[in-house]
Amino acid sequence: MTETIINLESVNPLEFFGVNNGKLDILKKKFPLLKILSRGTQIKLSGAPEQIESAKEKIELLVSYLERNGHVSENYFEQILGGDDQETVDHFVERNPNEVLVFGPNGKSVRARTANQKKMVTMSDKNDIIFAIGPAGTGKTYTAVALAVRALKNKQVKKIILTRPAVEAGESLGFLPGDLKEKIDPYLRPLYDALDDMIPADKLGYYMSTRVIEIAPLAYMRGRTLDHAYIILDEAQNATDLQIKMFLTRIGSNAKAIITGDLSQIDLPKNQRSGLDKAVRILKNIDGIAHIELDEEDVVRHRLVKAIIRAYDKEHDPNNNQHA
Repeated sequence: MTETIINLESVNPLEFFGVNNGKLDILKKKFPLLKILSRGTQIKLSGAPEQIESAKEKIELLVSYLERNGHVSENYFEQILGGDDQETVDHFVERNPNEVLVFGPNGKSVRARTANQKKMVTMSDKNDIIFAIGPAGTGKTYTAVALAVRALKNKQVKKIILTRPAVEAGESLGFLPGDLKEKIDPYLRPLYDALDDMIPADKLGYYMSTRVIEIAPLAYMRGRTLDHAYIILDEAQNATDLQIKMFLTRIGSNAKAIITGDLSQIDLPKNQRSGLDKAVRILKNIDGIAHIELDEEDVVRHRLVKAIIRAYDKEHDPNNNQHA
């Protein structure tokens, strides 16, 4: 057995270990074969040399991140520990200003925060259509909206169109009270929330009133040709085969589209099938169309969301015979 002591004098120990040692517990779970003890501004590692070396690399990465930023959330702490590929490591080692997608109100920077989100950004530069599939909380919609806002600010497109299937109302919105905007806003609220993070309220209001930014249910895309636009179809798992085909064939010249969805959260009536799985399957070999699958490692919400996704995936695993 080997022992190594790592000094944390350059960072605030409370920031590293977390309240009630919450972050230290995450570190211990990542390296269960090691004995890990905290002593003041030091960490003592005991165990096999290769395990110690692996843990030491991650700890040094965490320290480097803390030295630059002064704070690391439990979510980021876990991402840094779990990022075993070079792309994820590079993301946390060097915070390149060029990685910022947009600066929102009060100078807030919006950037891709995980390896797969960064792949979405790279793919958007090289392809006109992207399918981004993954569970809730993986940032697929947020990253897509950021890419659209960046393209608008850089004058690469003239407008942004954001759409969702309003499946909760069966896309038959007439029976709901209020005007059209009041009827559909509840279904489109997540898109507004993302825009609020990226565009000042007065400017967003202007863009909406002049239809530079348009948010509408999928049914209202029928019959249109969308030129010079960045188009996002969100919650595409709730679109039928014909609806997705209709959406994809709306795309005009100098336009880009991102289709996001979560195939584990289909809300369509039992007599209707989602068209997303078919679209991903039959369009996967077409040049200019890219596909990215995000997973639990991309979750950027509360750290428990990742554990919740993992638990549900295990429950629905056909190889899991626990309830057989």
